Amino acid sequence: MSRLSLVLNTLMLPERRAVIFASKGVISMALSLFMAMYLQLDRPYWAMVSAIFLQVRPESGLVIEKGFIQIAGSTLGGLFGLMILDVFMPYPLIALTLLALWIALNSGLAAYVHSMNFTYGFAMCGMTAAMVVLLFFSSNTPDSQTAFSIAQARISEICVGTVCAVLVSRLFWPVTVIAGLRMSARTTINKSMQYLALELDPNGSHDGRHQHADSILESVMAMTDDASAVFYEGPKGPARSRAISLLCNRIMSLLSMAQILGRFQRNHPELMSADFSQFLQQLRAGFIRVAEVTDYEQAYLENQQLRRRVLDFGERSDQSPLETRMTQTAAELVTALGLILRAYQALAVPDQQLAGATRLQPHREPLLGAVNAIRSGLVFTVGAVIWMATGSFAAIMMMILPVVFSIMFSRLPGTILKLVFKSLMIGALAAIPVGLLALSILARSSGDYEVLILVLALPYFLGLLLLANRPTLPFGLGFCIPFTIIVRPGPGMSFSADVPVSIGLAILCGIAVLAVIFTLITPPGGKRLQRRLLESTTRDLRDLLNHESPRDWYNGRMGERLLKLSTYDMASGNKDRSMTDLGFTGLNLGHAILTVLHYLKSIPDEEYPANFSRWHSALADAYLDASRGIANEDFDKASRQLLNDLQSTQCPQQTRDLIEGISNRLQLTFKRTAASVNG
Repeated sequence: MSRLSLVLNTLMLPERRAVIFASKGVISMALSLFMAMYLQLDRPYWAMVSAIFLQVRPESGLVIEKGFIQIAGSTLGGLFGLMILDVFMPYPLIALTLLALWIALNSGLAAYVHSMNFTYGFAMCGMTAAMVVLLFFSSNTPDSQTAFSIAQARISEICVGTVCAVLVSRLFWPVTVIAGLRMSARTTINKSMQYLALELDPNGSHDGRHQHADSILESVMAMTDDASAVFYEGPKGPARSRAISLLCNRIMSLLSMAQILGRFQRNHPELMSADFSQFLQQLRAGFIRVAEVTDYEQAYLENQQLRRRVLDFGERSDQSPLETRMTQTAAELVTALGLILRAYQALAVPDQQLAGATRLQPHREPLLGAVNAIRSGLVFTVGAVIWMATGSFAAIMMMILPVVFSIMFSRLPGTILKLVFKSLMIGALAAIPVGLLALSILARSSGDYEVLILVLALPYFLGLLLLANRPTLPFGLGFCIPFTIIVRPGPGMSFSADVPVSIGLAILCGIAVLAVIFTLITPPGGKRLQRRLLESTTRDLRDLLNHESPRDWYNGRMGERLLKLSTYDMASGNKDRSMTDLGFTGLNLGHAILTVLHYLKSIPDEEYPANFSRWHSALADAYLDASRGIANEDFDKASRQLLNDLQSTQCPQQTRDLIEGISNRLQLTFKRTAASVNG
C-alpha cells in the first residue's frame, strides 16, 4: 500500500483506538486553549502545541512522565535564555552564537538517551531557550522586563498544555502503560521460548534465529523505555517498574545461555554424547510447552518440571568436563526463565520479594552525539542567518520547529529519515490551505471561544487520526503543529493571508533545510560504529568485576549494543550476521567470567589462584583479537595456568571440571570466531 493510500485509509476507515485517541487530543487542546486564554497568556496556541506533543503516546504514565520532563526542560531552557540575555543583551550576534551552541549541546546529549520522552526533554530545553531569545530580539521593547515576561509566558504556556493533557489522559478513556507492557511481556516471553527451541533445533535456520533474536531485542528495549513511566501509575507502579527491569535483564541472560547451548550443539557435535544430545532435545520440547500454555501457573509448573529434569541429568558422573558445564548452563537458563515468569506475574500482582535488577542502558556513542550536535546547530544557524537578513517574524519558525524535529528524529536510520522528512513536508504543505480556510471562516464569525473550537475541531481530529498510527505519525505531526502556528488560535489571531502563508512557507523551508543537512552530514559508517561497539564491549569485560551487581550491570550495558550491531549488520546486507554473532559472543563472555568467579569463591582466600586476573584479562584481549580475525594464543596459556593453580588448592574436582569446561568452550569459540571473520 502506498503512503498516500495509507493516509486516506487511516482518515476514511479509522480504527476505534484512533478515534478515541483523536477525541482525547481534541478535548486536550480545547481545554489547554481555554485555560491559556482565561489566564491571558500572550500566545495561547503554544499551550496547544505542548498538548499535541504529549499526545504522541497517549498512555497515562507516559503522558505524566513526558509532562514532568517537558516542564523541567522548558524551565531549564527558559532560564538559560534569560542568562544569555542578561549578559549579552547588547550583542545579538554573540547571543545567537551561544544559543546555537546550546541547541547543539542538547542535541548531542539527546543521543545519549534511548527513551523518546527524555529525547523530547532535550528538544524542549533547546526550543524554549530559542523562543525566549528570538522573541526578545523581535520585540518592540527589548529590556530586562520584556525578557522575563517572555520567559514566564513561554513556561506558563507549556505548563498549561501539560496539565491539561495529563488531566484528559487520566479522565477520558484512560489507557495505562502497564496494560501494554503486560501484552508486550507475554509476547516477548513466547518469542524467547521459540528462540530457545530454534537454538536447540539441529535443523534450525541461521536467519530464523537472528530474526527471533532481533525481534526480542527490539521488544526488550521498548519495554525498558516504558518501564520508567509505570512508576507514575498508582502505588503499585514502582514495584511493576522493577519487575519489568528484572524481566528484561533476565531475558538478556536467557539469550546468552541459549546461544552457548545452541552453538555447542551446532558447531561441536563430535564432543556431545548421545545422552547429552537427547537431553538437549528434551529441553527443547520443554521450552515449546512453556510457550504454548496460556496460564502463568501452568507455565511456572512446566518450568519447575524442566528444572528438576535438568538437575537430575546433572547428577550423572559419566559426563565430560565440557558436558558438565553445558548441563550447568542449562540449569542456569531454566532458573532465569523461572525469574522471568515470576517477573511477568508481578506485573499483575506485585511481588515485594522479587529483587530488582539494573535497567538496560542506552549505548552512549560520542561520534553520534557529535554528528547530532553539528546537524542541529547548522539547522539553527541557517535559520538565524535568514532571520538576520530579512528580519521576518516567519523566519523564526525556521529556527524553532526544524530544531525540535532534528533532535526528536536524530536516532532514526537514514532511509527512514527520508520518508519522515517527506511526510513532515506533505503534512505542513496541507496545513497551509486548511489553515487559510479555517481563518477565512473565523474571520466571518463572532470570534467566541465556542465558535473557534467548532471550526478547528475537525482539522485537529483528522490530524490526530494520522498521529494515532505509527506509519502515518509524521504526516499527523507535520500537519498539527504547523496548522496550530499558522492559525495561532487566540485573541491575537491575524486574518490576513500574507502572515499565515509566510509562516507556513517558512516552516516548509525549515524542514527542507533540515532534510538537506541530514543528507549532507551523516553518521560514521556502520563498520566503524560496529568496531567501536565491540571495543566498548571489550572495555566492559575488563571492568566487569568493579561493579556491585556485575551480571545485571553487564546485561544492562549490552542490550542496546546488541540491537545496534544487529541493525548495522542488516543495513550492510551482511547475510551471515557475523557482527551480531560477535555481539552475542561478548554477552556470553561476561557471563562466563562471572561463572568462573562464582566457582572460585569456594576456595580459601590464602589458596585463591593468582592467575585468575591474568585469565580474565587474556579473555578480553582474545575477544577483541578474534573480532579482528586474529588467533590469540595467550588465552590458552592463561587457561592452562589457571587450571594448574587449581590442582594445588582445595578446589573440588567437580569445580575444576566446570572451569575446565568453560575454558575449553571459550577456546573453541575464539578459534571459530577468528576463522569466521577471516573467511
